[in-house]
Amino acid sequence: MNFRLSSLHAVLRVRRWMRSSEAAMVVIAIAVGAATGLVTAFQQVVAHGLQHLFYGVGINRLSALASIRHPYRLLALPRGGLMLGLINWRRRRAGTPIDVVEANALHGGRLPLSDSLLVSVQTLISNGFGASVGLEAAYAQAGGCIASLAGQGLGLRRADMRILVGAGAGAAIGAAFGAPLTGAFYGFEIVIRAYTPSAIAPVAVAALTARLVTKALGIEPWLIAASPPGQITTTTYLIAILMGLTAGTVGVGIMRVQALAERLAAKLPLPSEWRPILGGALLMPIVWLSPQALSAGHGAIHLDMALHPAVSFLLVVFALKALASIVSLSFGFRGGLFFASLFLGSLLGPICAYGINLFGVLVLGTGPLIDEQAAALIGMAGLAVSIVGGPMTLSLLVLEATHDFALTGLVITASVCASSFTRTTFGYSFSTWRLHTRGSAIRSPRDIG
Repeated sequence: MNFRLSSLHAVLRVRRWMRSSEAAMVVIAIAVGAATGLVTAFQQVVAHGLQHLFYGVGINRLSALASIRHPYRLLALPRGGLMLGLINWRRRRAGTPIDVVEANALHGGRLPLSDSLLVSVQTLISNGFGASVGLEAAYAQAGGCIASLAGQGLGLRRADMRILVGAGAGAAIGAAFGAPLTGAFYGFEIVIRAYTPSAIAPVAVAALTARLVTKALGIEPWLIAASPPGQITTTTYLIAILMGLTAGTVGVGIMRVQALAERLAAKLPLPSEWRPILGGALLMPIVWLSPQALSAGHGAIHLDMALHPAVSFLLVVFALKALASIVSLSFGFRGGLFFASLFLGSLLGPICAYGINLFGVLVLGTGPLIDEQAAALIGMAGLAVSIVGGPMTLSLLVLEATHDFALTGLVITASVCASSFTRTTFGYSFSTWRLHTRGSAIRSPRDIG
């Protein structure tokens, strides 16, 4: 009896220490980051294994296909829709699963394991079978769930739970992109929505730990070979501002069109469980015309930035990729627009650069005004900020991917402009916009519970 009481007192003392010490939060964050890194690596292996199985491609090469040599492989899209339909049919009375942003905004960081498993499985199926969505939703959901379960098990306070969930989600993004600073700021800007002294250490150490785990497993970081942007003048910053405003306009348009398409899909005389199958069938001709619309676009973004294709090609790919992403999400495929918006932005940047440089040559007589590759990275961050949110998150992603500080200054300028334009004219990121269309009036992940 005395032994049991002593054990109970010891457990209570440890729990009190966990709840009252910032050092304890750092220790917990390290454990969460390590577990998140392992789970993120596992999710990547599963998704890429499915892509290899159905399309015969290597890691991150699906969207880099020049053409679909065997059209029957595209049947994987409606087959993936069928699997999602069966899952939705079995859960038709369970309601919409809670995602990591919603958990922090409305539920104090409490994220059910069943919902997280569902979101992760749906995202892996969607991406693995070729739908035009990214794996970021699965990464962040799994990382946030690991943190939430740890926090609930240790009896952490509501505020500490939210910080830990942000750390878990940020660790997942940092591990996936090989960019711990990006992951940390993802946790701050997208999930926690605040910078506080008590949150800095847990979020940063979780992201760093997760990256160290994936590095130890041999996962290569997401790097882009970028040429120097040339001489940066006041004109260059003015161009970055213009591109940021353009990216904000396009981002708001994509989110509004996606919401309209989702409403139209819901009105079809078809059970909701059948919509992903129809969505997969609609995707087949789109990706037949442009395989770059498949999956998230990792391979395509590197390919296009290396080959510098004609602006007409970029316009076609941009339209088809945007259409594929809208169809995927509107008809029930699950996933994020994080990397899809990065890819779309990398196409939008050179398109804008073409018009700006043409103006410089024909009207001003000064020659090209901005480097095409620099414009691709500026557009990439600007459009992703408009859709996903987090100007510092995307700016640091470019910095960690290119190691170019001069270019990052232009990216920050465009990102801030895109973010301000989107918040002023629209008021939502993609995650909070989808919650709004379901009837929830959240504009940020701040805890309003």
